[in-house]
Amino acid sequence: MHPADRLYEKRWGVFNHYLYHEQNNEGNPHNQGVGETGWDECVKALDVEKMASALAGIGAGYLFITVMQGSAHMIAPNETFDRIAGTRPGEACATRDLVADLYDALTKYGIDLYLYYTGDGPHQHPEISKKFGFTDDMIPGGMTMEFVEKWAAVLEEYCVRYGDRVKGWWIDGCYRDWFGYNDEQLALYYGAIKKGNPKAIAAMNNGVDIKYNKYYWREDFVCGEMDDINVIPKSRFIGGAQAHLLAPLGKTWAAYGSRYSGEYLKKFTELCNLAGGVVTYDIALGRDGSYDPEQIAALSAING
Repeated sequence: MHPADRLYEKRWGVFNHYLYHEQNNEGNPHNQGVGETGWDECVKALDVEKMASALAGIGAGYLFITVMQGSAHMIAPNETFDRIAGTRPGEACATRDLVADLYDALTKYGIDLYLYYTGDGPHQHPEISKKFGFTDDMIPGGMTMEFVEKWAAVLEEYCVRYGDRVKGWWIDGCYRDWFGYNDEQLALYYGAIKKGNPKAIAAMNNGVDIKYNKYYWREDFVCGEMDDINVIPKSRFIGGAQAHLLAPLGKTWAAYGSRYSGEYLKKFTELCNLAGGVVTYDIALGRDGSYDPEQIAALSAING
């Protein structure tokens, strides 16, 4: 058996961004006209039951969602983060455990939960990023073991808390050339994931690609970040890692609208699956948990 067999059997799923600078950003369509509030209030506004029902309706096998990206705002409590950052519960880390709530909602429909994390931490927050040991002015090549150890400790708290409720992690921003990451540093993230759930699968991202490439030698599936939905893998495994593609359904990440017809998505998913690959479609998510009807209609054709 391969660690990614479960992902492979699900065939395809959905990726969602739920972030301060999107759902809590006045003027951003994901905000739905609510305006900026406290992050804690924003996270509490997400209707996980609405999400789960919609995903079940289109036949998605799993969901990836962002724990954070760039800023210091996390979708669930984390005592390790608050201790290092000097923040109080609810300021940066939401008091609602959105991950746990999502798991409960998705599990009713047999939908698996995967999480997105980053390798550059809260780099957009000057004060907090300094406390972790990595700031934008250290780019390129400034990744330090001090930062990775602290940031891996935050990840480990999540991994241990959720255990087998989270089936895997997609870790962005692990750039070797731009940030200076090395295998010794990436091993700390991998170790944190396996400590929480030995069966959880992990992938580290080295940036947008045009083909399926394995990056970190121990990863269980490839990140497969691509701009377009048009590359079929040559085989199921890439250096022993599950072939996997992640691309936006809209014109860019988390955008509304679909660049592809339902007929195209159905055919592409079938061909990718036949070749041994798995496809994750990034789609827009509203602050309250509602999805774009155009994207839902297109994805509905895959299992139709």
